[in-house]
Amino acid sequence: MQSACRPERGKTLMRLGYFTMPIHPLGKDWRQCLHEDQAAFVLADELGFAEGYVGEHVTDAAENITSCMVFIASLVGRVHTMRLGTGTVNLPNTHPAHVAAQVAMLDHLLDGRLIFGISPGGLLSDAEIFGNLDNDRNAMFLEAIDMVLAMWSQDPPYDLNGRFWTISTARTLMADIGQGIVGKPLQRPHPPIVVTAVAPFSKGVTAAAARGWEPISANFLMPKWVASHRGCYIEGCTQGGRAADLGNWRVAKSIFVADDPAKAREYVLGANSPYVHYYHQLLTKLKKNGRSNLFKEDQSMPDEEVTLDYVMDRLVTFGTPDKVADELLAFREETGQFGTLLYAGHDWVDPELARRSQVLMAEKVLPLVNDAEKNATEAAQ
Repeated sequence: MQSACRPERGKTLMRLGYFTMPIHPLGKDWRQCLHEDQAAFVLADELGFAEGYVGEHVTDAAENITSCMVFIASLVGRVHTMRLGTGTVNLPNTHPAHVAAQVAMLDHLLDGRLIFGISPGGLLSDAEIFGNLDNDRNAMFLEAIDMVLAMWSQDPPYDLNGRFWTISTARTLMADIGQGIVGKPLQRPHPPIVVTAVAPFSKGVTAAAARGWEPISANFLMPKWVASHRGCYIEGCTQGGRAADLGNWRVAKSIFVADDPAKAREYVLGANSPYVHYYHQLLTKLKKNGRSNLFKEDQSMPDEEVTLDYVMDRLVTFGTPDKVADELLAFREETGQFGTLLYAGHDWVDPELARRSQVLMAEKVLPLVNDAEKNATEAAQ
């Protein structure tokens, strides 16, 4: 008997999106990194990807997109159809009034195609340089987003008094000429809000869903922990008094597709692999920060057993279109249906192969996955 909260197999056909928190080789020309990152978004748009997200970090020479909003603004006029999302604005590191004003302007620049992704931020060196390393950053995150939403919904002078910020234009307001007013986004009451989920059984997913926000499950979580977000999302929607629409659940995944299986293996596992570089960096950072549990299928697993080979084997899907489609079908069987698969961006060690992978993902893999699920649904009826 089918669970009441589990949709019928195939009912939620998979859309394709793009997510990048690029980790480039140290010393690679910054201009080249940025140009290639931009090109990946333009290509995704040309291929019909539904949405694309970009992360930000200020103090990491490898993760060198320092502002997701500035980067998205650089794509205005180049990305014509795809919705673009901040992935994410790290709210404790920026004044809420700055966030409110910049997001509102960006939504207008994009003609209402912005998705507002938010988080407390996970890079500790960013927290240190902004002076909040020892603060309760989750509390800062919640205060910041509440203030942003208040500025979009209230009339000035605002008069918002919090633990971390005080916001008012009471002394300088001249509403008749527009002074003292924070602009509102084009989308009303605001752009869709998404949060990234990086923890098993994430309480953040539940809290976000209760507020009407939607989750993105990170590409460095084991599939069983991605699956745990499903129940958290449904629980949060129930708390918020709304129907759980699993079509709004996004899941990021590291994928490489090639015409030749040997080329795929070499690109993902070889000496110059951008995927090895990416997960070596993440594994090093998260182990140092006491977050190696994200990579553990069994939480009693010793840290020393969480090796790079172990992580790569479980988190990177690669091969020909048929192989990748089969593995994604098995992944969706384990996690349950979700609406959008976010193809994770990585450094373009070989631009030709990197571009080809995106093309094959859109033109071969996605149809194979959706056709298989439609056929399974029809066979079950």
